[in-house]
Amino acid sequence: MRAPKLTRHIWWAGEILLLAATAFAAVHLSQPQEWHPAVLVALLVVLALVGERFSVQLSEGELSASTVAIVLAMGLLGPTPAALCGIAAMVLASATRGLSPGLWLNNLAAFAAVPFVGGLIVRGLAGYLGVLENTHLAQAGILGLLLLGIFIATLPLNFVLIGINTVVEQGRSFSRQLPDFLPLFPGELAAGALATILAIAYRSAGLPVLLAAIVLLLIFQHLTVALVRSEERAEQLQVRSRQLVGLQLGVLRTLVRALGMRDETTGRHAAAVAAYAKALATEVGCSEDEKDVVRAAGLLHEIGKFTWPDRVLHADAVADDDLAIVKNHPQEGAILVGALDGYGPVAEAILYHHERIDGRGYPAGLIGQEIPLASRILAICSTYDTMTAREGYRTPMSPSEAIEELRIASKHGQLDPELVETFIALLEREGHTFAQDADFETELEFERRVREMAEPPRTDSRLGSLRP
Repeated sequence: MRAPKLTRHIWWAGEILLLAATAFAAVHLSQPQEWHPAVLVALLVVLALVGERFSVQLSEGELSASTVAIVLAMGLLGPTPAALCGIAAMVLASATRGLSPGLWLNNLAAFAAVPFVGGLIVRGLAGYLGVLENTHLAQAGILGLLLLGIFIATLPLNFVLIGINTVVEQGRSFSRQLPDFLPLFPGELAAGALATILAIAYRSAGLPVLLAAIVLLLIFQHLTVALVRSEERAEQLQVRSRQLVGLQLGVLRTLVRALGMRDETTGRHAAAVAAYAKALATEVGCSEDEKDVVRAAGLLHEIGKFTWPDRVLHADAVADDDLAIVKNHPQEGAILVGALDGYGPVAEAILYHHERIDGRGYPAGLIGQEIPLASRILAICSTYDTMTAREGYRTPMSPSEAIEELRIASKHGQLDPELVETFIALLEREGHTFAQDADFETELEFERRVREMAEPPRTDSRLGSLRP
């Protein structure tokens, strides 16, 4: 909440007084030698303007080469040129960004007063130590360290002036602003350290070295701006990708939920099949990506039933006229799931999970090893859970009866015999109904799937096809 109008007016008046006092002191304390050489003055003012023009925008704030120009002016020229560089940078920044009068005033006051005070301290201490005009490398090094220390000492003053303005204008306390300021300190310190190095180089080697270094600095900053903008675009693209895949996967989740409202067994059955299938995939040595394919296929393998009319969905026995509808649900499910980028192997597993080892299944009549491993796993787990399920109109089989039926089905060419025996061994070790209480949302892991699906594709596809 903004401060009362009277408080804001008092603050503005204080900033105006601070700016006026800085201008008055700059005029009366300015010394002729501060403006020599004129080329250096012009160079640093231009650097302040150009550096601000190509400032690096970060999520936490802004970093600019104008800081380097201001610190150099504090050390190489004096307090008044340093204030001039700060004012020039802030006039350009405020004008190009269309800031409000309050922010204009705050920028001008902060970036005039703080550089002026810093430059004044540098001039006083450097004069006292006798290193102000000395070009000897050791003396230049002392001046550089002095400059860096004073810059670090005055940097919090800049943040305080900006922070008070934020409290007055926006009502944000200092404690809430601290997370915004702290990430900027390393960049500001780096700029100060760079300015220190350039100041030492200028004192030791003269203007040509400084000019060359500044050109390289501007080139580097331009490349940094381009990199940051590229990263921002990449982040925006990833956010949009997450939104898109979240919408796509959310549609499938909604369809499963809607199917569950028509048939209350759907969600539990899907979760149980997913849990059984992942455990069986682990048992036969599948990779993590392959296990995720099987698990996802288990969750979504009956989504094609969403297209069924109620007479088919709730029928005790399917009428001959409706057999075509029943046999078409793997294709319908595969089409829905296949629309998700990267979920082709999951769609394939769903498409063929009603194939039979003897080739008499549907929709393609695949034989034996032609059927994807994920589909063969899915067929076994779905069949077992359907037989042992506690809900529905059917009387559930006991686990031992269901296991016997699995063995009969494998002998008659419906299920993969080797996988059936592996699954039975798994049940006997883990418990015959260890997955029956699985939860659909827990098994789906919606947020993780959205996050992974939105990531750039890897060279080794995350959802590789499962083949023997």
